[in-house]
Amino acid sequence: METRQLRQFIAIAEEGSLSAAAVRIGVAQPSLSQLLKTLEQGLGVDLVVRSPKGITLTDAGQLLLGHAREIVAATDRAVEEVRMSGTEIAGTVSFGLPSSVSMVLSVPLAETVRLTLPRVSLRAVEAMSGFIREWLMNESIDIGILYEIDTLKNVKARLLLTEELHFFAAPDAWPLDQPPGRPVTLAEAARQELVLPSTNHGLRMLIDRSAKASGVNLNVVLEMDALTQIKSLVARGSGSCILAPAAAHDFLASGQMVSTPIVDPVIRRPVYLVRNAAKTVSRASMEVERLTLEVIDDLVRRNIWKGRITQDTVTI
Repeated sequence: METRQLRQFIAIAEEGSLSAAAVRIGVAQPSLSQLLKTLEQGLGVDLVVRSPKGITLTDAGQLLLGHAREIVAATDRAVEEVRMSGTEIAGTVSFGLPSSVSMVLSVPLAETVRLTLPRVSLRAVEAMSGFIREWLMNESIDIGILYEIDTLKNVKARLLLTEELHFFAAPDAWPLDQPPGRPVTLAEAARQELVLPSTNHGLRMLIDRSAKASGVNLNVVLEMDALTQIKSLVARGSGSCILAPAAAHDFLASGQMVSTPIVDPVIRRPVYLVRNAAKTVSRASMEVERLTLEVIDDLVRRNIWKGRITQDTVTI
């Protein structure tokens, strides 16, 4: 079984149609039909089910697709590494970042990449997690940072750190009896007038799950999906919010907001660095990933990004 055949089978599986796959890879449709016949005869199993609406994979076909993607990706990596060996690392690396991460990571990472890898162009794209997930799946970006990976398939993820959410308010409109810095229960924080993202936002879903598990009702007076606007409203005294400290480090540093940890329960959020396992990994993206780990380690060590480093790799 040749790599060329595996690439063609991947195209057939992803397109769900011989004609669409033929157009995608520039191969005559009869050749793809013959390919399926040859593979099925050689393996002794049916790989697809044909119907007027197209084709779907059998269980055996799904198994072959997984292996095919791994083999093709490994082959592409080998070719890339051999081609680039002995040469200066160069290329473009696309990195998807949620707003709360971009706030603390994008600038120091961009500066580090520019100084360390002068021929590498870093394209940092700030977006909501849903878009980052989509871009990873269609290979529009090389790497991305996500908070949840449970529903993803065919990815390699590295758990970077775990961060805890805090309660935030303006210093001249602090609503709690205890001063900033002294832990507050989720129940007490929930009674305050809160400015939070809408219910389909990942951060809001995490807060809602914690509140429901604790039997707490949130007093949400305003929903806003834009992080900058949430912080601006809170800094103006128009409410309080619940965020990860990294997302508000700029407002904390300028004194526009103050915060306190939330306990009973503590709301923890994992932060993952994610790749599409089927996408070819360039030396440039590998080096950007390495520098990302170094920059995050430095940010945590200097208490700019409050979190617990946990760099474990998982494959889904």
